[in-house]
Amino acid sequence: MSSAEEGNMAYAVIFGCIVVLGLPLNAASLWILIQRHRLKSPSAVIMINLALADLLLVLSLPTRVYYYATGTWSLGVFTCICISSLFSNNIRASVIFITFIGVDQLLAVVFPLSSRHLRNTTNSWRACGLIWISLVAEQIAPSLNYVNSCFVFTLLAVNCISTSMVSWKLRSHLSDSVQVVNKMNVMLIFAMNLLMFFIFFLPVSLVLSVEEWRVAVEPALCLASMNCCFDPLLYYFSLDSFWKKKEDDKARPNGIHSRS
Repeated sequence: MSSAEEGNMAYAVIFGCIVVLGLPLNAASLWILIQRHRLKSPSAVIMINLALADLLLVLSLPTRVYYYATGTWSLGVFTCICISSLFSNNIRASVIFITFIGVDQLLAVVFPLSSRHLRNTTNSWRACGLIWISLVAEQIAPSLNYVNSCFVFTLLAVNCISTSMVSWKLRSHLSDSVQVVNKMNVMLIFAMNLLMFFIFFLPVSLVLSVEEWRVAVEPALCLASMNCCFDPLLYYFSLDSFWKKKEDDKARPNGIHSRS
């Protein structure tokens, strides 16, 4: 077996493992979010869309496993384009929705009163719908690689700023209008967001933006795909009683409660 064939087989094994782990994890997460949390908070709405994006990403991988394992593609050009679009779009969607989770937590902790009219399920659905429409439109008229990379760097900056502001606010700067029951969980969310960006998304952005690094695009895409297996951790730490049915009403992610 040549080195190229060995590399392709390694990609097939990695993508296959992602399917085996990611499919049940994200299917179960999506079911729990819909059935037990019942779209009662903006955080739940964003996480449902993130779980959907991860699930669609996983569903695009079996054909990649087949291609790398056999070295052949018999499904035609159109199917190849559709599968590739499904793969790349849902990686981008994951990046955006992970950032949205951080921004939602930022608004809840730092701007609890002024953000009340923004943080509702209707606005969350509108924002998520706009993201999906934008991703489809971008696929029809694709951007340059460096534009997509700049977009990821911008979202990384948003996450860094959000983390800094929430960290500062939690260090005894909370106003009387908000009570954070579990500060550790809040900071874990932001820490996981940043780790996901640096480990899974930043490498592929760097590879695509530097011509000399394009030879490493496949390993970078493998790494980006692995993110879908770790996103369920965000759901666990972001929502109170993830495994229990929510009885509370609106906009209370992660033990963050607004005082009247």
